[in-house]
Amino acid sequence: MTVATSPVLAELRGHVLVVTLNRPEARNAVNLEVSNLVGDALERAEPDSDVWALVITGAGDQAFCAGADLKAISRGESIMSAEPVRRRRGFAQYVSHPLGKPTIAAVNGFALGGGTEITLASDLAVAADVAQFGLPEVRRGILAGAGGTFRLPRQIPRKVAMEAMLTGEPISAQRALELGLVNRVVPQADVLDAALDLAGRICANAPLAVQATKRIATGIVDGSVPAEQPDWDLNDQEIAVVMKSRDAVEGPRAFSEKRAPVWEAR
Repeated sequence: MTVATSPVLAELRGHVLVVTLNRPEARNAVNLEVSNLVGDALERAEPDSDVWALVITGAGDQAFCAGADLKAISRGESIMSAEPVRRRRGFAQYVSHPLGKPTIAAVNGFALGGGTEITLASDLAVAADVAQFGLPEVRRGILAGAGGTFRLPRQIPRKVAMEAMLTGEPISAQRALELGLVNRVVPQADVLDAALDLAGRICANAPLAVQATKRIATGIVDGSVPAEQPDWDLNDQEIAVVMKSRDAVEGPRAFSEKRAPVWEAR
């Protein structure tokens, strides 16, 4: 596989590592290979003294990240690694993989489901004016299991977050800016440049002081966030129950068959 066709690209621009989800034909959906490559990029970035910040973005002009690769899942493939360390890093090996260096999501297109959860896991976010955010999983009979259910109510007003999560309705880029979910909204063609500009302003400061500030602000201790562990435990317990339900089977099936789901609440 050549670099150009790799599903994840990692390029150091000055002191900023730009990680690009490079599956535009699949709306940059995350499969196992994407997950492993993103995890590898973050793993290399952590000890690299030349990396002072990280920007994550998507290829193309349609999607930042469409979430999990449902086609891969329908073929019986897992998007989560069987390796314990990789598995603990969560969706895309990003959402539960605290990097001790500032991270910026450059949201170039729609970011529903896992795309929103990657944004929530990032320290800062720049969004295209056409971007949309949201956690539509309840419309499919499943849960937003990559941190969205506890991070969204902490990053925007609780009642607004609850409406978004319980209805599954999207949030526009402008509304996301008003709510503080993103730092900037710019024309789509300017998203990466705006994210790099923001990263450059951060990198103008002393890197060790910046990294210490981030660790204190986000509660990172020895490469993890202990305060979030109870949230992840509850998240995993609820997923285990919901994913065994008939509704969890009906939702994706109805979606693939392009019909309204028939819920049974069991």
